[in-house]
Amino acid sequence: MAVRAIRGATTAEENTREAIIDATLELLGVIEEKNDLKRADAISIIFTVTSDLTAVFPAAAAREMGLTFVPLLDMAAPAIDGSLEKCIRIMIHINTDKTKEEINHVYLRGAKVLRPDLVQEDK
Repeated sequence: MAVRAIRGATTAEENTREAIIDATLELLGVIEEKNDLKRADAISIIFTVTSDLTAVFPAAAAREMGLTFVPLLDMAAPAIDGSLEKCIRIMIHINTDKTKEEINHVYLRGAKVLRPDLVQEDK
């Protein structure tokens, strides 16, 4: 078994607790689904948010979905001119038998522009 990282990002519609939680729950859910993750596989999760998202930490969404024994860390992304606004990024470290090539990174909503090469449209 190896330790791998899954990356992802999304955007919140507005700077409210509800919008940030909803966007984060959606992102976590799609990451779980696309990677066939079991919650016991997660080692740690790092979240970053752009400086325009201040209503709640994204880790609150992970706690709401039951990730109570996984270390979580929220950080502020630096304010960079021209960067994507209202963006929530995630890095999940997992234990897995999958190769790097089998990991599905997930970019949703407005964050699809960050890594269009990794965006997987549902068929």
